[in-house]
Amino acid sequence: MARDHNTEAEIRQTRRLLAAVLGLGLIAIFVVWRIDSPRVERLRMAVIDRIVPDMGWALVPVARLGAMVSDFTSYARVYEQNRELRRELQQMKAWREAAIQLEQENARLLDLNRVRLDPSLMHVTGVVLADSGSPFRQSVLINVGLRDGIRDGWATMDGLGLVGRVAGLGERASRVLLLTDSASRVPVTVLPSGQRAMVAGDNSPLPPLDFVETPDLVRPGDRVVSSGEGGVFPAGLPVGQVVEGRDGRLRVSLAADYLRLEFLRVLRSQEAPTIGDPGGLLLPGGAVAPGVPADG
Repeated sequence: MARDHNTEAEIRQTRRLLAAVLGLGLIAIFVVWRIDSPRVERLRMAVIDRIVPDMGWALVPVARLGAMVSDFTSYARVYEQNRELRRELQQMKAWREAAIQLEQENARLLDLNRVRLDPSLMHVTGVVLADSGSPFRQSVLINVGLRDGIRDGWATMDGLGLVGRVAGLGERASRVLLLTDSASRVPVTVLPSGQRAMVAGDNSPLPPLDFVETPDLVRPGDRVVSSGEGGVFPAGLPVGQVVEGRDGRLRVSLAADYLRLEFLRVLRSQEAPTIGDPGGLLLPGGAVAPGVPADG
């Protein structure tokens, strides 16, 4: 116990001695630093030249901290610029989608204008309002009707081929029965063989080709156009191409794009004039029309 007490006393004395020496050293430095003498000035400059150049290590943390602050400021600026670029990119994507939709609509309208029809066929272009298709009925609604002079039974086309016929009329809208509907029957001609047939809808994308005159003359890839028989559809309207179904039957791959029906052209065919007077069959000068037997 006595030894521990002596040790503590020695430590206290040592601390007091060091404090006294440190205090005397500081006082001496202060006194020397305040003395205005050339010798003391040279001594001070020698000490400064000796110590200050070696203090660069003390400025390293400050320099590092300044670099970190500068990097953080730059990072914050880059982050804000990145957010702004993302907002602009989202806006550009929205404008791009709008431009693509307008381009597609323009392409479909141009397709409608490229279709060459009989000059006697007039047409009215309508916009598809809704698709009322179902497993048992295939039809669409368009925004033209009685006020636009539309009549029941008129043919409709998109920019590629025959779509169907008008099967319901309203004042401002019409219902178009598609070729794929089970109630649709279209007389057609298969080219180049000229075979007459019937495209009968069965609610599938590839309606069958029925009642072919000579099936052996029909090959996959042959063009199918409306024949005009029955007076429902004008002749020569493109319908599609002949394909062979999985069941081995001859079917028609329709030319119209049924997945993107946005604009339809309703064909206003001119009605054939009716002859009520048999004298109308006589040509000027009393000549008889060809194929008409002369009296007596």
